[in-house]
Amino acid sequence: MFRKLYNKTIKLAGNKNSKFFLGAISFIESFIFPIPPDVIIIPMTIAKPRKWLRIALIATLGSAIGAIVGYFIGYIFFNEIGIKIFELYGVDNTSFLKDKVSSDGGAIAWMTLLAVAGFTPVPFKLLTITSGFVHFNIFYFIIVSILTRGSRFFIIAFLIGNFGPTMKQMIEKRLITFSLIFTIIAIIVAYLVYKFLVNFIS
Repeated sequence: MFRKLYNKTIKLAGNKNSKFFLGAISFIESFIFPIPPDVIIIPMTIAKPRKWLRIALIATLGSAIGAIVGYFIGYIFFNEIGIKIFELYGVDNTSFLKDKVSSDGGAIAWMTLLAVAGFTPVPFKLLTITSGFVHFNIFYFIIVSILTRGSRFFIIAFLIGNFGPTMKQMIEKRLITFSLIFTIIAIIVAYLVYKFLVNFIS
């Protein structure tokens, strides 16, 4: 099923309404859709390299808005909708997460998980929904979501837009390496932002 969805998603990149589809897929991928926006970002940017900035911005905005929807699904409709989405991905127990995020260092640990999910193949949607479920601070949630997802999309679009198909092959071959490097950077940035906000508020 996922292979068919993947192939159909790739075809959307060549559609005249590709920007709309990119925004829509970025939006729903943050809380349910299994195929990441990258599969549209890459071919769209190869076709229109000078528009890499706009393509990345559309993906980031769509993903951030979708992340907020995922948050509220977890916050308000976890038992009605959230659990069913988790079951689609083979997860059937999330109650332990409340204790995890409420323990010492829980906020930092959760921001780290969000950063990892934002950059890597870990299903980002599971973290957006669970963030609402555990009532994680929505302000920090939005900041980390935009930082991690935005950085990922802008980096991919920039590299493809400026270095073309060769960079596409390199990204695909070394996706895990790229992800780990940028995840570490995102975690450091998110931590610094968090500490600044805590000191500012207090």
